[in-house]
Amino acid sequence: MGERIGVADEEWALIGPLLPAERGRGCRPAQDNRRYFEGMMWIARTGAQWRHLPDEYGKWNSVFRRYRRWVTTGVFDAMLETLAELAGRDIAADMIDSTVVRAHHCAVGIKRGLSKPRLSADRAEASPPSCTPDATRGASRSASC
Repeated sequence: MGERIGVADEEWALIGPLLPAERGRGCRPAQDNRRYFEGMMWIARTGAQWRHLPDEYGKWNSVFRRYRRWVTTGVFDAMLETLAELAGRDIAADMIDSTVVRAHHCAVGIKRGLSKPRLSADRAEASPPSCTPDATRGASRSASC
């Protein structure tokens, strides 16, 4: 996982101005957008979990929080539209191919033929408990019959 994934200086000249200027939180100054953006690109490229982000991109939680903030404010949508206009493309033709999207290793298929789990109410009707007084009285009556 040690391969560095980054953007070239020419690419950053286009992408950098599209990203919002970050202000520091409290007494800490904000880190460089390029470093965080390259960390986000590393996650997208490798499909790894955020906790496995190499230290050269910054703390994984800081990169993740900035990513979530940019997603909720629509930074990536605006970036896609702007870059599509610069390239002269129709953005309606953009799509994600499922052969490129990596699934997490836990996202495997479910086995076929699994039965629906029984609810606790179904279990109670199917077999009444044998330790209650009603069950022992019923058992003694049926034994005496």
